[in-house]
Amino acid sequence: MRNGRRQVRPERSVRRERSTAAAPPVVAVTGAARGAGHALAVRLAGSARPGRIVAIDDHRGDATGVTWRLADVRDPTLASRLTGVDVVVHTDLDVSADSDPRQRRARNVRGAQTVLTAAAAERVGRVVLVTSAMVYGARPDNPVPLPEDAPLLADSGGSLAGDLLEIEELARRSRRVNPGMSVTVVRPAALVGDAVDTLLTRHFEAPRLLAVRGCAPRWQFCHVDDLAVALELAAIGEVTGDVAVGCDGSLSAAEVESLSGLKSVELPAKLTFSTAQRLNRIGVTPTPAAELRYMVYPWVVDCAALQAVGWRPAFSNTEALSVLLGARAGRHAVVGRRLDRKDAAITAAGAAGTAAAVIGTAAIVRHARKKNKP
Repeated sequence: MRNGRRQVRPERSVRRERSTAAAPPVVAVTGAARGAGHALAVRLAGSARPGRIVAIDDHRGDATGVTWRLADVRDPTLASRLTGVDVVVHTDLDVSADSDPRQRRARNVRGAQTVLTAAAAERVGRVVLVTSAMVYGARPDNPVPLPEDAPLLADSGGSLAGDLLEIEELARRSRRVNPGMSVTVVRPAALVGDAVDTLLTRHFEAPRLLAVRGCAPRWQFCHVDDLAVALELAAIGEVTGDVAVGCDGSLSAAEVESLSGLKSVELPAKLTFSTAQRLNRIGVTPTPAAELRYMVYPWVVDCAALQAVGWRPAFSNTEALSVLLGARAGRHAVVGRRLDRKDAAITAAGAAGTAAAVIGTAAIVRHARKKNKP
């Protein structure tokens, strides 16, 4: 449905509705050269349900059977790349643990805002935004699973979840301002797959898994291929509103330890979060204390909306974890920061009890000093 509030050239809008009413929708995918956007573009190109696929990114990717239109999603002229488009799926997000938090937030929020504005200007009927189940927040008292309509209780500070909360607010605002344009928000669990590199995936590159004393964490993953299927359903309008996506059920800490071969180091909550906050404040680690909560507290989601239309994940949590573990070969990280081989060996040799945190911190400080040395 087009936005009936816009009065410029109404005859063009009528002709366009009539010509596309019975035709498959033309779908544009932002971030189509990499990650989830690439997986979605490839899937849509081989599907009979959508029509033509428009791939948008700042460089040309290797997806074939699509029409490439090069653009930065923050460019105010983005609307010109959406000519003839019926649906926009926005996947172009910076979720890297190495990004400067302020620059990352500016990029993520500006990108989503520009996409929504450009789509409204071109009378695009539907926009699909990708955020994360992180917006629900990770808390020791979270129900398992969280319903999709649970309140969004994530920290709104400098964490990635804070970026995503702002994008969710843009979605709510757009629904009010542009009632003729449907906005669907898709919230995946911890994402795994080719080229996925986030703070959560780096948690499994550490010599030990972090645990908070007295808490029983649960792990739920989402493979990018399963996310692509969910995004296709959102693009063709089979699911709308706010939708969570992830593997069925969850894994306990004991199951994760058994499958990964990694042991946990258990620390008091107060020590864990206060130390993480200090290290982040002085620039030693990229991990705000708020993001550390997603590694120790549950944030498992119920995927009721997708299941109601017949969607089922192809990957189990065990299989998704296996993919994640296979991708970590040769990589070493502590509290989100990648270490070189020498520092990683020192950290692994002493990674037991509180010594893990102390030695790990020393290795990180050494790495940071070498990196900043003139």
